[in-house]
Amino acid sequence: MSQFSDYAEPKILDALFNGVALTGPNSSYVALYTATPTDVTASGTEVTGGAYARVKVEKNGGSAPVWALAASDPPGFVVDNANTITFPTATANWSGPVNSFAIYDLSTTGNLLMWGPLTATKTVNANDTFKFNVGDLNLRCE
Repeated sequence: MSQFSDYAEPKILDALFNGVALTGPNSSYVALYTATPTDVTASGTEVTGGAYARVKVEKNGGSAPVWALAASDPPGFVVDNANTITFPTATANWSGPVNSFAIYDLSTTGNLLMWGPLTATKTVNANDTFKFNVGDLNLRCE
């Protein structure tokens, strides 16, 4: 189950209950982790090595939405990736097996928005390509 970060939670609550405008970033960046992050940006261990880089997901980046409300679960509780999210092909083994993801507002550092575990860990070796097929990255609000 994915969770909002300590950065995002007060912004959402302020918008809902105090009418403070909430504007999301124009782009978000999906990161991969070998040690699961928590609500705090500095926690967890982001993948390193072999051409690894966060993947940019643009808001309204094309003619179709990039995140789609899932029809299953109670409607509106889950947002799925509407397009495939493909990381660069590894030029060398990546550090440790990937076990979780995070979404940031910048390509490096930035503010952690959401994070969550993967359903299975994946070791990424040289010449492997890690990707989330359409509907595989679920951002759940509960």
